[in-house]
Amino acid sequence: MKAIVVGGGIGGLAAAVSLRRVGWEVVVHERAAAFSEIGAGVGVMPNALRALEWMGLADEARSLGTPRVSGGVRASDGRWLVHMPDIGQEKVIAMHRADLHGVLLRALPPEILFNNAEVTGVDELDADLVVAADGINSRLRAALLPDAPGPVYAGATAWRGVAPGPYELPISQTLGPGAEAGVLPLGDGRVCWYVAAVAPPSADLDPVELFAGWHDPLPELLASTPDVIRHDIYELPLLPTFVRGRVALLGDAAHAMTPYLGQGACMALEDAVTLASVGGDLARYDALRRPRTQSVWKGSRMAGKFGIELRSPTALALRNFAFRVMPPSLATRGMTRFTAWEVPTEIHSNGSSPAVS
Repeated sequence: MKAIVVGGGIGGLAAAVSLRRVGWEVVVHERAAAFSEIGAGVGVMPNALRALEWMGLADEARSLGTPRVSGGVRASDGRWLVHMPDIGQEKVIAMHRADLHGVLLRALPPEILFNNAEVTGVDELDADLVVAADGINSRLRAALLPDAPGPVYAGATAWRGVAPGPYELPISQTLGPGAEAGVLPLGDGRVCWYVAAVAPPSADLDPVELFAGWHDPLPELLASTPDVIRHDIYELPLLPTFVRGRVALLGDAAHAMTPYLGQGACMALEDAVTLASVGGDLARYDALRRPRTQSVWKGSRMAGKFGIELRSPTALALRNFAFRVMPPSLATRGMTRFTAWEVPTEIHSNGSSPAVS
């Protein structure tokens, strides 16, 4: 059985690795001139780590990630709202997105990777299965589901970067009025960071100025970063299906969500392993992945409502008080509902690929 994966990001490469693991012949088409990943940090959470374990890539990911650190949630003045003194790799592997992308890329033979290979339709593709992993602005999704809504602005804009360091910092999320920040230390002393603020799309804002009054070392991290990536945050409204004919939508092409749970890349890894584990049975893939990802999508939106979207002093004080009185174990259990995924047990080698009408 032959599969064509459209898109060479984390989700597309994970799909290629996973399908090859169960006997599929796979090629990957990437429209860009090179297979690469932009961005800053990514937290590989327990659900994503299970997917990497199934692919046989977890040890390499661990070797590139941050060892045990402390972490938690802070207020913009630096006070800890939730503090966990020991966050090991069993809870999250902090790494650069490019490193995770590289782990997946090295697991694939170069001869199946085709760059400068744009795909806008599926009729001409000679494959039993087409995996549309071409991102939030997926052209294949638009062609297959012309009546489905496209991406919509989620009300905030974000900046990301990697500060050169060296630093020794905890993993942290900081919440302030209408804004938030995150710090993800890498194992080599660099620090991946992001900041986000409620704002109109394409707003003319200076993040250094916007976060100048926040706790150290956030202002220093922003000011010392040579290359800062700016992007408005969009989400994809919930789709009625992830499959059509012999095509499966995967990753952001299927369920692009806000970043407030840190689950975007994790969901793409889950998608990839699930698609392979069900042998390309697209009806089963849709039945497993759509409820799961749409539940996390809603959870991420809810996290935004109680996080970045809060601006009134009263609401901020109540939210911060709730965090301070909450035992760290309870906060961890709250996240477990999103990370408690397991690899499906129905493994099919080189399985059939029934079309879905």
